[in-house]
Amino acid sequence: MIQNLKNSRLFHQVAIVVFAILLFIPGLGSVHLFDWDEINFAESAREMLATGDFLTVRVNFEPFWEKPPLFIWMQAASMKIFGVNEFAARFPNVIAGIVTLLVLFNIGRKLKDTRFGYIWVMVYAGSLLPFFYFKSGIIDPWFNLFIFLGTYFFVLFTNPENKGNKYLQVATSGLFLGLAILTKGPVGFLIFLLTFGVYLIFKKFRISYTWKQVLLFFAVLGLVGSTWFILQIIHGNYTIIQDFIVYQIRLFQTKDAGHGGFLLYHFVIVLMGVFPASILALPAFSVKAIKTETNPSTKHFYQWMMILFWVVIVLFTIVKTKIVHYSSMTYFPLSFIAAWYVDKLLSKQLKFPEYLKFLLVALAVIYGLAVTAITLFDKFKQSLFPYVKDEFALGNMQATSTWYGFEPVFGILLIVTTVFFIVKTNKAVKLTGFHYLFGGSLFFIFSTMLFVVPQVEKYSQVAAIEFYQSKVGEDCYIYPTFKSYAHYFYSDRQPANNCANDTLLKRGVIDKPCYFVVKNTEKKMNKFKSEVPDARLLYSKNGFSFFIRNAVSKK
Repeated sequence: MIQNLKNSRLFHQVAIVVFAILLFIPGLGSVHLFDWDEINFAESAREMLATGDFLTVRVNFEPFWEKPPLFIWMQAASMKIFGVNEFAARFPNVIAGIVTLLVLFNIGRKLKDTRFGYIWVMVYAGSLLPFFYFKSGIIDPWFNLFIFLGTYFFVLFTNPENKGNKYLQVATSGLFLGLAILTKGPVGFLIFLLTFGVYLIFKKFRISYTWKQVLLFFAVLGLVGSTWFILQIIHGNYTIIQDFIVYQIRLFQTKDAGHGGFLLYHFVIVLMGVFPASILALPAFSVKAIKTETNPSTKHFYQWMMILFWVVIVLFTIVKTKIVHYSSMTYFPLSFIAAWYVDKLLSKQLKFPEYLKFLLVALAVIYGLAVTAITLFDKFKQSLFPYVKDEFALGNMQATSTWYGFEPVFGILLIVTTVFFIVKTNKAVKLTGFHYLFGGSLFFIFSTMLFVVPQVEKYSQVAAIEFYQSKVGEDCYIYPTFKSYAHYFYSDRQPANNCANDTLLKRGVIDKPCYFVVKNTEKKMNKFKSEVPDARLLYSKNGFSFFIRNAVSKK
């Protein structure tokens, strides 16, 4: 009976949920939210609670047209339960992590078997950026999950071996793609549409469908995806829709908010950031490798995943704005391809090339030594000061972190487990070898985020955030001279203190004190002092200078 329980589907589901909770919950609120995206979304959720208006997304109590509200609703609900804090802002992505691992296991089990479902979970959770995003407060984990599920049910619909209810499959596909639109906008549907378009070209436009199925798909997609936009129009908020569309177009045409990058930016991000899955997937990109797959359904799914991967990479290579998480949709197809290759290795249908071993060890050494160097930074940073020309960076480096002394072990262990994996696979490719590889990677990511990231943050934004927190409840204005959302969230800004008029706050008549935060470089300090001559310096700390301009009477 116990053996039957262990082999049961329920046992595996519960084990994955417990595994995910132990991975994603610890340390969730131990680091401040990071500018810009994390604080941006959390602030919108906070303002929803403050105003009681859950229809309009706001920042600084002004309409914010860049994102639809679904993820922000999740954060607002979380804040209602846990309070307005970092844990609550990130908790929705813990749920996304649990659901994602369950989805991967169940899809993998249906495609092949329980072992493959387990491998896919291990590959996804044990890779750097996929794990990292489940402990963040950004939109993409839910956005990507909805796109993947919408694509998956359409994959089932287009599968010649499909014996399921096709009407239910297209309706479910439309539902999840509609939720993707409600999460981040029409790019969710665009990714699917481009993927489907490429698939149609490969199939020479020969797929089986009825017009009723087409109408059902678009009816569900339109009903779900346009709900928020229709409500905005009903309430007369036409400008929000117009501004939203303009913003989406701008992302494709310009380097928005200074987020530029070189042409192959996302290729490098995916290769380096999705280690070790990205390395293990490389041999599976060959035509020779896919010929070893004899299962028609798995081959069909593989083809869709390969197309999805390339569509995302090419699309965001074309897009001018370069941000790390723009290519995060590749994590689903890439982790599948890597898991598929691992399964083929274990079945002895493919070989483990030498260059793969070199790349795995090389990246492990790079990451391991980098984290080790960071944990020892306070011991040698003073010797670097004469070579640092950026005054702001030099100020950041003045901060002091608290290290316990065992942190270098994290990087060393990553290198050791990767090397041990290579030694084990030289003798025979077994699942236990991959346990060492992904186990070491998991331990490295988990420990780094729990012990290293909170200390590294002290070298960046902590001085500014502590200043904002000291102004909670004070009737004042706060105005950083650089783009930031942190002062809204961490000073608990209210509608009466939301003035962001540059000219008024710097030179005009103000009815309450205004605090200015300036990055402490000679050029920026001189510029600020010339623009705000009556501001008084309070203090400087870790690259930031804090000024006050007192209330000015009309007289």
